[in-house]
Amino acid sequence: MTAANPAPDRMLTRIGGLLRKAESTDNEHEAEAFLTAAQRLATRSSIDLAVARAHVAGRERRPTPIQRIIPIGEPGRKGLRTYVQLFVAIAAANDVRCDVARTSTQVYAYGFDSDIDTCEALYTSLLVQMVRASDQYIKSGAYRSETMEKIVVEVRGGRRVRRRVKAPVAAVTARLNFQMAFAARIGKRLSEVKSEVETEARAEPSAVDTGTALALRNKEVELVDFYTRTSEARGTWRGPQTSTGYAPAARSAGDRAGRTARLGTSPELAAPRARLTSRRAT
Repeated sequence: MTAANPAPDRMLTRIGGLLRKAESTDNEHEAEAFLTAAQRLATRSSIDLAVARAHVAGRERRPTPIQRIIPIGEPGRKGLRTYVQLFVAIAAANDVRCDVARTSTQVYAYGFDSDIDTCEALYTSLLVQMVRASDQYIKSGAYRSETMEKIVVEVRGGRRVRRRVKAPVAAVTARLNFQMAFAARIGKRLSEVKSEVETEARAEPSAVDTGTALALRNKEVELVDFYTRTSEARGTWRGPQTSTGYAPAARSAGDRAGRTARLGTSPELAAPRARLTSRRAT
């Protein structure tokens, strides 16, 4: 596929430059501007590729959706569900569908290779920031003054009685709440940019001639068809909320961190993650 490779490479290079600028600035407004520019570029590149796909049906090798396995963490490691939540939130804004392993140790990503590459670049940067910000929050001790409601079961007169009680927020609960809110805010920010860019693209005078709307629709249909044929998932991933108590202050802190998060490469993750391969989920 000689003609198809250079475009994704150039796109990733430009996105990488924006990510580095976002990481290097201490100015919150500049960081936000670089974040928006990075997501706009990723979304517009996806649109351009989609338009190209609509016109290359006669070429020898036409870009098609793939499945890629995204490693999240080792079995038994705490907090993997919030890591998954972050990747899934990024994927939703970049035309990538996901299945999640029952252990949350890996995600099966379905999409066009350039879109999945974009998701991995964003995830690598944001994961470092999410973990670092939650570590700082826990070390600050701010969660120790917070309480949360929990259900306790008591035996009274031979029968079990459930009642609500106030309990201190444990560090692990505070961390999970922080990271859940961080991931949710990132998803909202990226989705807003995606929606804005697609609306602008459809409104451009050239959109009718290039068939932008049709190309986007065809891309969506092709991805849905591929996912339906390939996915072996049973049930729906419910995220970390089902097993985590609600800690309002930790959620607010995580949301604030998600609002100001910067995108960029990080020395902590300079080495690439295990090379990803495409295969059917088992």
